[in-house]
Amino acid sequence: MLSLVVVLLLSYVVGSIPGSLWSSKLLYGIDVREHGSGNAGATNTFRVVGWQAGVVATIVDMGKGAFAAGVLPLWTPFGPHPTFGMATESHVIVALLCGLAAVVGHMFPIFAKFRGGKGVNTAAGILLALTPISTLLTMLVFVIVLGTTRYVSLGSILAAAAFPTIVAIRKYAFGADLTMSLLIFGIIVALAIIVAHQSNIRRLLAGNENRVSSFKPAKGMRGRGEI
Repeated sequence: MLSLVVVLLLSYVVGSIPGSLWSSKLLYGIDVREHGSGNAGATNTFRVVGWQAGVVATIVDMGKGAFAAGVLPLWTPFGPHPTFGMATESHVIVALLCGLAAVVGHMFPIFAKFRGGKGVNTAAGILLALTPISTLLTMLVFVIVLGTTRYVSLGSILAAAAFPTIVAIRKYAFGADLTMSLLIFGIIVALAIIVAHQSNIRRLLAGNENRVSSFKPAKGMRGRGEI
């Protein structure tokens, strides 16, 4: 068994793996932080270098959150109920703390001079590991908003707000076995994501936010010869 401090540090290190930066550099020798929005996240990776690196970045970013919240807490004394395998309140809290450490690592990665992304995919990985039904419904909200508006940022913001709403409805209206800590964490993550998207919100209000021009596999700025 490992101490909580050690596991949190490991979660931060895992979260610091810069999937967007490394995939774009390894595949194309391009630093995505120098182009597009300047953000080291999957969305900007799709925009700058195309779908291949974007898919890798998405998988890595979600995987970081899922591993931090779903696997690392098992190495602590706060694992699921030893007899029934059910998640206890303490286990969920530790899993959420590990997930939060991974999000911090993603936003301020030690492997990328503390210049990371906004943490949306990493947060999605955390929640997918802990409550897959609520997370899949949240992803559906994202897909619907993206499909109707073509704004990735708006889809991310509304999906972030939708998650704690879905958890609350499932918990109090349908009696789902979801802990209060999960609901509180969902609210905190939603607020953090909204704050991280302040520049996007300003562009949305001004009418000059970037839209997804096509849902075909993205070639990116590199594929169009712009960089």
